[in-house]
Amino acid sequence: MLILALSFLVAGCDLAPGLSPYQIEIQQGNYLSQEMVAQLKPGLTRDQVRFVLGTPLVSDIFHEERWDYVFMRQRANSSEIEYRRIAVFFEDGKLKRVEGDVMAAAVPGRTAQ
Repeated sequence: MLILALSFLVAGCDLAPGLSPYQIEIQQGNYLSQEMVAQLKPGLTRDQVRFVLGTPLVSDIFHEERWDYVFMRQRANSSEIEYRRIAVFFEDGKLKRVEGDVMAAAVPGRTAQ
């Protein structure tokens, strides 16, 4: 009897091949946009950077002058993953530089090489 019920269950799955369960959007970390990172300028305080980007995902006690922001999103019913990472570096409590996938605005007076 159990085998018969199992075979009907498996056969029922083949009746609607295009039907699949809904998958939710998965978002982890700090959302980072180009507009947010463009607001970062050298000389900003830690509090100002935290206001713009939010609390850092990684704040290492051994590297207090570096904050890491990571963002990952997988849209619903998609296998494509959007991934962004930036690292913010401080010197004497002031923003010195930003590195990563989303870049800050260019410093006036400097040219790209």
